[in-house]
Amino acid sequence: MAHTASLFNTVAAQNHLGFWANQVLDAQKVAQFFDLDKREVAKVADVAPASVRYDQKIPKEVARRLAEIANIAELVAQHFEGDSAKTALWFNTKNPLFGGISPRDMIRYGRYAKLQRFVTEALEHSAESASRGNTQHAAPSARAAS
Repeated sequence: MAHTASLFNTVAAQNHLGFWANQVLDAQKVAQFFDLDKREVAKVADVAPASVRYDQKIPKEVARRLAEIANIAELVAQHFEGDSAKTALWFNTKNPLFGGISPRDMIRYGRYAKLQRFVTEALEHSAESASRGNTQHAAPSARAAS
């Protein structure tokens, strides 16, 4: 049973931050949430800055990367019970588990896969703690950062 739960913990259960409307990603809203300019979006998507756009002709790489980043944000929002202000604060606060950089900067530096692993493992740890009767919310653990 635990493996089944872990299998589905990689995708957010709800759309707390409103990144998806009618199951379509609002890529520009994701970029705005993280305060990413077109140059930074181009870097994380590995495309030319001139090709970054948010309309029907959005490059597949940009849409895919921003969807992955949006999912990470939704997982964090899930932990904060949908509180977008706390979620934004967490992404913008320097974290000693990331070498003193913010989760937002992890994304900007292309470390979103490591960030996703960290968030997924922290949520899993939190769920395990809750199932054992520990009513405290588990903070993201150091074991997940490695």
